[in-house]
This record gives sequence, structure tokens and C-alpha cells, in this order.
Amino acid sequence: MRLSYTKALNRALADELDGDPAVCVFGEDIGAGMAGPTLGLLDRFGPDRIVDTPLSEQAFTAMALGAALAGRRPVLEFQIPSLLFLVFEQLVNQAHKFSLMSGGQAGVPLTCLVPGSGSRDGWAGQHSDHPYSLFAHAGMKTVVPATPTDAYGLLRSAIRDPDPVVVFAPAAALPVRETVTWELVPVPLGSARVHRSGTDVTLVAVGHLVHDALAVAGELAGEISVEVFDPRTLHPFDWDALGASLERTGRLVVIDDSNRSCGIGAEVLATAAEEFRLTAPPRRVTRPDGTVLPFAPALDRALQPDREQLRHALRAVMK
Repeated sequence: MRLSYTKALNRALADELDGDPAVCVFGEDIGAGMAGPTLGLLDRFGPDRIVDTPLSEQAFTAMALGAALAGRRPVLEFQIPSLLFLVFEQLVNQAHKFSLMSGGQAGVPLTCLVPGSGSRDGWAGQHSDHPYSLFAHAGMKTVVPATPTDAYGLLRSAIRDPDPVVVFAPAAALPVRETVTWELVPVPLGSARVHRSGTDVTLVAVGHLVHDALAVAGELAGEISVEVFDPRTLHPFDWDALGASLERTGRLVVIDDSNRSCGIGAEVLATAAEEFRLTAPPRRVTRPDGTVLPFAPALDRALQPDREQLRHALRAVMK
């Protein structure tokens, strides 16, 4: 079976809706499946569980928060990651903290599904941010799958989790297809995946950049043995798996589609330098700081991490 990333998300939603009557989905244009993951769900599960909301992220997030407190398991689809800025207070200061502040009496099993960004398609300044580092920084469970099977498995685990989870589905990953010859199953949160083994450098790649990392690792195979490490979950991060990889390689490069300062790439480098054995200074490939991505596709691409920068970083860490 050939499975696309978008279809994997759609199937995960359908399987959870089938298996748990408490699961419901809220969002704008989800009845028509405009973004892809909710296509066909309204006809199958009806408007009581697939709720096409007005154009107000604050309103449907508040509604979902209340539904979660009342025992439902809502999934919120945001059409682009930048819309999360509108509801950051509701998610980080309310949903994330309810369980602790109520002494565990109130849980908020709420999942945010966020397709978009990282596309290099000229989405311009207010549609191009990739704020997964902000949610990891705040301590919310934060997931960025790279492959269709991981998108399926991690979304199912997110929906089942007792805490709020933000699942980023980068637009550049949505067309990715994978041949699947095994039964699809949930993937535990906080579990990393090594896509390619290597002995010289550990290359940590986030989301859709895993595919760039694998391509470059293949190109440089005769020169550098690159281990491609996909964290899959940015919080909680699988530090044990990263430590085991660095024990094998001793060198670290990170490619991350967010800003350089205070990004997840910076955190990975800092923790590796503090906790693990490195034989060379680590490197990171990211978006530049203080950048608003422009509409022009050529300028958009020029400001995002790419394979040429990655080749340079891998060669530099070997010197």
C-alpha cells in the first residue's frame, strides 16, 4: 500500500473517531476537508462530532477546552501554524496548566493538529512561521512527524494522551508517500527514530527536513558516514536515544526549520554539549534570526535551511 502523509493523518483521525465516542474534531472548513486531513469525516461521523466552526480560532479553542474538561477528546485543526499565536494564552496558560493547578482533578486531553508552513511556496510573512520551539519551551507535548507512518502513529497517541498535545504537520511533508507493508499502529510520544545508521556524524533533522537529511547523507556516503536522527517528539525529547547516537559518532549537526536563537536546534546543541561526549564543536542549520519570510518564492527559499548549507555543516564538523 502506498500511503501519503495527508491520508495517514486522515486515517488516524478516522480510526480514533471510530474507536472512541469521546473524540471529536473542531476547525474551519473541516467539513469540506480543505486542508486534507479531515476529508470525508463529516459524511462518516456527522456534524455532532465533526464541527465546522466560524472563523475564530479563539472561539473554537475555548469551546474545545471546555469540551475536554467535560470529558471529550477534541482535536483542533489549525489551517496554518501562525494561527497558534492567536490562542497561545489559551493553550499554554490554560489547557497546559489545568491538570497541575487542579491537583489532577481536571484533565485536558486536547490535540492541536497544525498542517502548513515549511513549504517554500511563498506563503509570506504572516503564514510562514514554524513555532514548534515555543510550545516545547513552554513544556507542552510537541510532535513533528516526518513520514506518513509516523504521522499516523503519533497523531493517534496524541489524541489518546491525557494532556494537551500540539502536532505539527509541515506542508512540505504532506505530499510524502511511503510504501507500507505492515499494520499501522500508534507510535509512543517521546520516542526518537534513527532513519539511517552512521559512524561519523549524528544529524538531527526535524520534520520534513528528515528527507533533505537522508538525501544529503546518501550523497556524502563515500565521504562521511551520517546517522540521521529524527526526534519525532520535541517535548518530551528522547535524550537517551540521542546520547546513544552520539556515543557512536561523537559529532553533531542539527537542521531545524525555525529561527536560530532559542530554537529547538539551539536546545539540542546546548544539551549535547553539557551532557554528552563530543569530539568536535556541534553545528546547526536553521532559518536566520529576526527574519520575516517574504512572498517572493526565490527569497523565501533563500532564507530557509537547505541541502547546500547542510553539506557545508557536515563537512565543517569533520575538520
